Parts: sequence; structure tokens; C-alpha cells
Amino acid sequence: MTRETIAKQPALFIPHGAGPCFFMDWNPPGIWDGMEDFLRGVGATLPQAPRAIVVVSAHWQSDDFRISAGEQPGLIYDYYGFPAHTYRLPYPAPGEPALAGRLAELLSQAGLSSQLDSERGFDHGMFIPLKLMFPQAGIPVVQLSLRADLDPAAHIAAGAALAPLREDNVLILGSGMSFHNMRAYGNPRYTRASNDFDAWLSKVIEDSPERRDVALANWAQAPAARDCHPPGEEEHLLPLMVVAGAAGSDTGRRVYSEKILETRLSAYRLGC
Repeated sequence: MTRETIAKQPALFIPHGAGPCFFMDWNPPGIWDGMEDFLRGVGATLPQAPRAIVVVSAHWQSDDFRISAGEQPGLIYDYYGFPAHTYRLPYPAPGEPALAGRLAELLSQAGLSSQLDSERGFDHGMFIPLKLMFPQAGIPVVQLSLRADLDPAAHIAAGAALAPLREDNVLILGSGMSFHNMRAYGNPRYTRASNDFDAWLSKVIEDSPERRDVALANWAQAPAARDCHPPGEEEHLLPLMVVAGAAGSDTGRRVYSEKILETRLSAYRLGC
């Protein structure tokens, strides 16, 4: 495949579920089946298999942006209280140090400081959804952390800096949850709040890129925003900001939505 025939990859924001939920029994059964089916089908919707994936996970925060730079990162089983076998789930995807260096260069050109981290493993925000999306684990993956200040504008800017990677057949993937209030899951009193916020978010993603980025930078003013992402706990929404920035002038749309545990959860695709 020549460069001329390589289509630009989209930027995706996906839900990664609850811990290792797709790989264990759940009560009630079947609760995660719809999300699992969506994730398993993502690869077939791409213009071609990506040569590499950049994952922005809700489960890695640092003072500056950090970039996984190991050749073969291990796995971080950063969930608690689940069955023993879920702490042995494999996902032996390789890293790509050269791509990690390219991320650092692009962020620096945009005036954003970052650090390479050759010791950091892949957290469950990466390997749980990717086990469904790309089960062969043959595509190199580089993880990008969130910045601990959770500044939405800074994360949009980081995504914009990484946008050129999409032209090089690199998939930019935000892994989080469009609703993430641990005290609200399963509580029907939050159903309306999650629906209201989801409707706002979906409309914003479908808007013009200029209005989209302004609205996302001010997401906390959205209807029921803090019911869905409490103050200081919005890390599961911030990967969407990176994805939106990486979309550049491309528009987006909601590609999955489902009511789970009394709350609305959605996924978004921006570009192609």
C-alpha cells in the first residue's frame, strides 16, 4: 500500500466499560453485551488497519503529558476486587519508541511539555477495549497520559498537535466514559441527567469544529455536567478533548449509545 492509497484514520472516543467487565460473568448477565459488540466491530469500520494506535486513557494522569516509550510494555491491572483470572488477561501488543518520540516532538512544537516513559506499562483503559477491538495484539500502541490539571483546552491543544499522525495511518483513540460518576451508576435518579448531558455532548460533536472546540473547552457549563462528571473526577471525559483536537477541521458523530446501569453511555467518531 503506497502513501497515496492510505486514507486518513478517524479519531475515536470509546467507552471502556467497568474494569475487566467483558471478560467475566456479570450480574445481571448481558449488561455489557451491547458495548462489547460495538467495540468488537470498530476495526471493520476503519478505512484500513492502522499501522499504530495512540491511546489516551482516563487511567493515566501526570503533571506533564507523558508518553509510553517502551518496546514491549507490560500490563497494569489497575482495577480492584475482580475475579483472579482477570489479573492474568494477556495483551502482548508492542510499543513503538520511534512513534513515542514523534509524539513528544509534535507536542513540543505546539508549546506543550511532555516526557517519554520507557517503564510505564499499558493500563486497563488500553488493553481491555483493545482486546476486543484488535484481539491479535499485533498493532503497535503508544499511550499518552492526561495532564493532571484536567484542563480541557490544553487537551484539545494536545490533540490538535497530534492530528498529523492520522495522515500516517495512526489511529488516535480516546478511552474513557461519556458518563462517569461512580456514585450514580445504577441509580435511576441520574438517568435524566445522563440523557441531558449526552444530548448536549452529541450535538456539540456534530457541530462545526470551531463551535465544537469552544463548547468542549467549557463543557462544565453543559446541562447536568457535574452530575455526570463530578468536580475533579472528569478524567473519563478528557480523552474526548484530545480526540476532538485531533479531528481538526473534520466533523464528528455519535456511533454508539446505550443505557447501562441507568445511565446513558456513548461513543464518538470524528473524521472519515
